[in-house]
Amino acid sequence: MVGLRLARHCLAAVALIFSILGGTAGAQVPPVPAPRPAAQIDRNGVLILVRSTLLALQQANETGNYTVMRDLGATAFQQTNTAARLGEIFATLRAQKLDLSGVAVLDPQLTLLPQIESSGDMHMKGFFPSVPVQINFELAYAPVAGRWRLSGISVGLDSSTPVAPPAPIAPPTALKEPVGSKRKP
Repeated sequence: MVGLRLARHCLAAVALIFSILGGTAGAQVPPVPAPRPAAQIDRNGVLILVRSTLLALQQANETGNYTVMRDLGATAFQQTNTAARLGEIFATLRAQKLDLSGVAVLDPQLTLLPQIESSGDMHMKGFFPSVPVQINFELAYAPVAGRWRLSGISVGLDSSTPVAPPAPIAPPTALKEPVGSKRKP
């Protein structure tokens, strides 16, 4: 009998908590979204995509002609971006006259391994640890006729020069008088 009363009190407490939180006793907890599936692409495939995309950007920046870069993209990328629009998007990067050709020999460090998004696009993110600036990238590719075609690109720069650690905080100065001693007025 005591066990039955305890069980009823526990159920009442659970119902009270649900009502306070705005739920109902029969509410379902929403499922946790499943992690995105990893893309079926090997290391060499990733290197080819990342390097060829960033080298196409380098060549477009050098020439001011973004037509080839645009034409290498997926249909949606081409429809969204004219060559002139790509020139506007990358104007700041072009004005900095940064040479991106080092990506041909450096290995990218991926911070987001290639994964398939709900749209079907493959998404990856990373950087090239170069000096004096680090090249950060985020890329998306759409599957088109059995090949990955560029569907999104973001490139940025970060300083990769070493930064000195902050100066240590000086220890408190020693007391000139022993603790507890009283000064004479």
